[in-house]
Amino acid sequence: MTTTTAATTAVTVGTLDVPGAVLHYRVEGAGPTLLISQSGEGDADRTTDLVARLTDSYRVITYDRRGLSRSRLDDPERGATLVEHADDVQRLLAALADGPALMLGCSLGAVIGLHAAVRHPGLLHTLVAHEPVAPRLLPDEERAHHEGELAALQDLYGQGGLGAVLPEIARTLGIDTTGTDAEPGLTPQPMNAQRIANFDHFIRRDFSAIVHDTLDTTALASTGTRIVPAVGRTTPHTVFDRLCAASLAELVGGELVEFPGGHNGNTSHPEAYAARLRQVLAETC
Repeated sequence: MTTTTAATTAVTVGTLDVPGAVLHYRVEGAGPTLLISQSGEGDADRTTDLVARLTDSYRVITYDRRGLSRSRLDDPERGATLVEHADDVQRLLAALADGPALMLGCSLGAVIGLHAAVRHPGLLHTLVAHEPVAPRLLPDEERAHHEGELAALQDLYGQGGLGAVLPEIARTLGIDTTGTDAEPGLTPQPMNAQRIANFDHFIRRDFSAIVHDTLDTTALASTGTRIVPAVGRTTPHTVFDRLCAASLAELVGGELVEFPGGHNGNTSHPEAYAARLRQVLAETC
């Protein structure tokens, strides 16, 4: 593990060697450890607006999922399973945390958190699982349908590229792409070469990991982790990610917790999302 600390801003940036990869991470703030596992193509910098509103109360860890941005894969064409992603979370927290941590998982990050809770008892005190993209949480017929949707999106990407597939991903997950509901004053993330490369890895590799997921859903109610199923207030009730969150609530015997915004409320509503996250975590710390 290597680290570089900027004393004036209390930010630590480092790397961690893990089997098959080197992970890039960022730590800032002080207080209970809160790890944020991002959605989609998001790397450690995706939620900077949200993190900035949490570091006065939490020691926040963000990271580049293996295969994205500064996290290197030994074999870039192989990708990773969700079990490997969960084991990366365990190794990060073993290196950077002292005792059970808090975790916010968004979309794919929420599924990674569910795997981590099942595979590594005692690792997580609380997991806020925001709209997990986990077809295994659904009844068999719905599961097969949505796994087919993801495979079809991969095919569409192969045929028409990012311009063709992004609107369909947004439709499938109920994402509002207009930005009209977002908090004012936010700077949109540019669609630069790094982000395009991250989308490529996410669609080609991580979609496959979701389709071939092995999550033991029956174990979720007895992990010892408090799992909080969360949804965006504006996410349509009929889309697959919200249905997954509702099924998760039934499995763990909890209620759905609403957060501001939609599927990507953590980036579109950082001020209100941080306030709501503080409320939810305060109930469990």
